[in-house]
Amino acid sequence: MKADIHLMVTADGSHTAVNEAFDKPYHSIHGAYQESQRVYIELGLLPAFEKFPDSQLHIFEMGFGTGLNALLTAREAQANQRPVVYTAIDAYPMSIEQARQLNYDEFFGTAYLPVLHESPWHEPTALNPYFTFIKTEGKLQDLQTTDRFHVIYFDAFAPSTQPELWEPEIFSQLAQFLLPGGMLTTYCSKSYVQRNMRAAGLTVEKHNGPLHKRDILRAVKPGEKVF
Repeated sequence: MKADIHLMVTADGSHTAVNEAFDKPYHSIHGAYQESQRVYIELGLLPAFEKFPDSQLHIFEMGFGTGLNALLTAREAQANQRPVVYTAIDAYPMSIEQARQLNYDEFFGTAYLPVLHESPWHEPTALNPYFTFIKTEGKLQDLQTTDRFHVIYFDAFAPSTQPELWEPEIFSQLAQFLLPGGMLTTYCSKSYVQRNMRAAGLTVEKHNGPLHKRDILRAVKPGEKVF
C-alpha cells in the first residue's frame, strides 16, 4: 500500500513528508536533516565504524520512509570508505512520483534518491562502491530473516500513532536481529519504551537529542562484539 503524503520544508531547509492517514511527519519539523544526523548517524553509524573497525557493517532500518537515513548512511560510507550493507523495511512506501519531489539530492549534492526509491524490491542495489541497499515492502511483525545486524535504526511513527511497534515483543524481535555488541537507536525516549527495551535484554542509554528534543535512546545488545 502506498502512503498518502504531502511534503513540507523543515526548519533546516530539508524536506519531510507528512503521512495523511496518521497526520504525522516522517521527520522533525525543526529539521529533518539535523534529527536524522543526530539520532542515526552520530549515535548509530559513526560509533559502529569505531566499534567494528574490521567489519562490513550490516544496518537494518525500520521505516524507510523518505530515504533520508539511507542517503546519509550512503554518504558516510563513501566518505569513510567503509562497506555497508543496508536493509530497510516499509509497510507504506512513498510513490516514486512523490519521492522525486524530495530535495535531498539538491540539499546534499548527491544523486542517490532515484536509486533508493526506484530500485526493485528485495534485490541488492549498489549506490556507490561502499553502499549496498536492499528494501523490503511489508510489516516488521511479519519479517523473518536469518540476517544479523550491527546497527538498527528504529524510525517508526510515534507510539501514539503506531503503538503496536513499541511493544515488548517488537524489541525482543529486534534484539534477536542484533549481533552481540550491536546498537539500536531511536528518537523516542518514553519510560515504557525504555522498559520494553530492557525487558528484551538490551542495555539502554539516554543521550542528548537534536534541536527541540531533550533525550533520545541508544540500546546495546550485551556480549562480545562480533567482527
